[in-house]
Amino acid sequence: MDLSVVIPTLNNREELRGCLDSLAAHADDIELIVVNGPSSDGTTGMVRARDDVDVLVEISERNGNVARNAGISTATGDAVAFVSTELAVEPSWYRAVMTSLESGADVVTGPTHRSLRAGVTTEEETTTTVAGRTVTFFNGDNVAFDAETLRALDGFDEFLNEDGERDASHRLAGMNYSITWNGEMCVRGEFEADGGQIERAIGSSYRSRAYRLGKNYGIRPLTAVKTLWRAFRDSIDAAGDVTRGDLQPTVWLRSGQDVIGGLLSGGYTGLRARRADPSSRRNPNGVSTRHDRAVRRYDRR
Repeated sequence: MDLSVVIPTLNNREELRGCLDSLAAHADDIELIVVNGPSSDGTTGMVRARDDVDVLVEISERNGNVARNAGISTATGDAVAFVSTELAVEPSWYRAVMTSLESGADVVTGPTHRSLRAGVTTEEETTTTVAGRTVTFFNGDNVAFDAETLRALDGFDEFLNEDGERDASHRLAGMNYSITWNGEMCVRGEFEADGGQIERAIGSSYRSRAYRLGKNYGIRPLTAVKTLWRAFRDSIDAAGDVTRGDLQPTVWLRSGQDVIGGLLSGGYTGLRARRADPSSRRNPNGVSTRHDRAVRRYDRR
């Protein structure tokens, strides 16, 4: 089985260098594809100076799911893996990917080891039930697909700027594909004491959630109630921050407006997307429906 590895990147030259070095050390028998852009930190020159990258694809959109799909369109392997530019694969990664896929897994994912001052944290398999459907989520920073599965999925939904992996997990469950967890398929990242995580705008988060639920499940009163209850709990938590003086009341009110707007716009757009693609893959914005995303390609194959 031939493995293609796709690394989307945007203005992360030094982190990308570490990711590529780890793949060169632990997974050299691969087709390596970097999808860049539009970076302004010299990423292009750094990648082109290396001899271990088979294809560099330059795109003009700042959208991780567009980058993933551009990599899918370029990959020629029997399997396609995605690794975050900010992470490095561990020595067991390649063997774990190949063993799982060669054993018949549709999709395989694994943990991210985050090095913190307080120690090392490890993600675990996460499963939930939505509208009677059991959904296993994959780690979007560390996942490998059988190529046939990825074609059936038609890649990632480019309407979403983020959370493409959450949406794809719901769609995979709806198409009866399984996601395998392999604890040896490890990647690692170095983070600051606060975890190095950038908090997303709450309105964008709820817009994405409402879109995914509307597109994949349609109008479901119980699902809508759960989403509204979650928004209510977030509002109560934020109100506590206001009471303690950690948050300005105007910011709290504006966040509430963003949540309501996100839920309404996301839900409406999700229902439209559901009508646009009534098939089980639920992807009206996938690989097959978009124009060529590449601005420029450097292909050494």
